[in-house]
Amino acid sequence: MKILILGGTGAMGKHLVNLLDRDGVETVVTSRKKRNSQGHIRYIQGDARDRRFLENLLQEQYDCIVDFMIYTTQEFLYRYKKLLSNTKQYVFLSSSRVYANSDSPITEDSPRLLDISTDAAFLATDEYALAKARQEDILRNSGTTNWTIIRPYITYSEIRLQLGVLEKEEWLYRALHGRTIVFSENIAKKTTTLTHGYDVARGLYTLIGNEFAYSRIFQITGNQSVSWNDVLNIYVGVLKKELGYTPKVLLCSMTDFMKCHFAEYQIKYDRMFDRVFDNSRIKQFIDVESFKNTEKGLSDCLTEFLKDTPFFYLNGRTEAYKDRLTHEYTPLKEIRSIKQKIKYILFRFLLK
Repeated sequence: MKILILGGTGAMGKHLVNLLDRDGVETVVTSRKKRNSQGHIRYIQGDARDRRFLENLLQEQYDCIVDFMIYTTQEFLYRYKKLLSNTKQYVFLSSSRVYANSDSPITEDSPRLLDISTDAAFLATDEYALAKARQEDILRNSGTTNWTIIRPYITYSEIRLQLGVLEKEEWLYRALHGRTIVFSENIAKKTTTLTHGYDVARGLYTLIGNEFAYSRIFQITGNQSVSWNDVLNIYVGVLKKELGYTPKVLLCSMTDFMKCHFAEYQIKYDRMFDRVFDNSRIKQFIDVESFKNTEKGLSDCLTEFLKDTPFFYLNGRTEAYKDRLTHEYTPLKEIRSIKQKIKYILFRFLLK
């Protein structure tokens, strides 16, 4: 078997690659960074969204293509036929963010935002949840049967630790540098479901080459649901143990929080929903009871991350708003680019 993984270096992809390598599966993985090939894994450096790069990849035939990339709907329209025709099975990574609000556990047949939303301004966008739903529809209406749609929800790993809509650079970095974690009091009360990237990868792996998965949709989530306040407390507990002090936390109003994180629709149409899932369909292929316990999984991943702490860039504007709320300051030396330093100065001291 020969597998192509587009964008397979994130919280789910890296675990899937390890599983494939373990079982001796010939695997080609795209990465924008240069990585050394090893074992049965061959890395090819390039952007899988680039048309010429993709066309070169598709000169070969694959038994399965697993696509972790994020496309606009127009980008996907250009490439979906090529992807479907160059493989026996095309596995499309969608998202459980496509779902509308639900008072009962969400199934694969639950209504999607694209289908029932009446927010004309929202529907006029190609926001992530809508783009993924539209791309699902393109596959479902393609006239082919060799596709499988995966809807993970929020995944975490040793390199990705989210708090609501905040990535680790937006909350954990502050805690490690003695500044206050700024979070939404409204989101903190909501229920969510977090699944370790390794467990999502294990579930996905059972569907590769499985004809029973063709033309079907699977959400891969764990059984546990917790509040975001529970998640925050898990993180704070680990940090207290590892750092020797309790990080400061400010739970602010939604108005203030929206200034700190510009993700109106992600907040309004996802994180402000209670997200509980019915994973009966994927249970036919994997024992979800074996998925990592949320508290232990998050604790272990954060503990592991603290051994190295590889952060990406800070956003000068959002850090400025948080510092205004907490009456703190971020040293300019911590902000890497000149552009972001200028934004920090403007929004921390000059602009209201």
